Amino acid sequence: MEGFGVPFLVSAAVVYDVIAGTNSSPQTTELNAAARAPTLMKWVNIGTAQAVAFVAVAAAYDPTNRIALLTGGLVAVIALYAQYVYAKRCGLQQPGVPTESY
Repeated sequence: MEGFGVPFLVSAAVVYDVIAGTNSSPQTTELNAAARAPTLMKWVNIGTAQAVAFVAVAAAYDPTNRIALLTGGLVAVIALYAQYVYAKRCGLQQPGVPTESY
């Protein structure tokens, strides 16, 4: 699969960048889950939808690298989304010291 690596990494980076651009880090999600879990996850979902849209458009415009783009995007979505779900669960089960005061 020559030429697969760069499009795979670019697609994965787009997913991480879009989600990161609309969210706090998984660490912040964990620390503030008790007060903000629904809002934090709402923005994870919105960021994920945006990332999927970017990857889909790239795959539509670049049929030569379509499989790499879609695979990279899918791997990144699964990995990063799982981190946020895990952070939320950990923060609700055993909250640490929050980074915010209310």
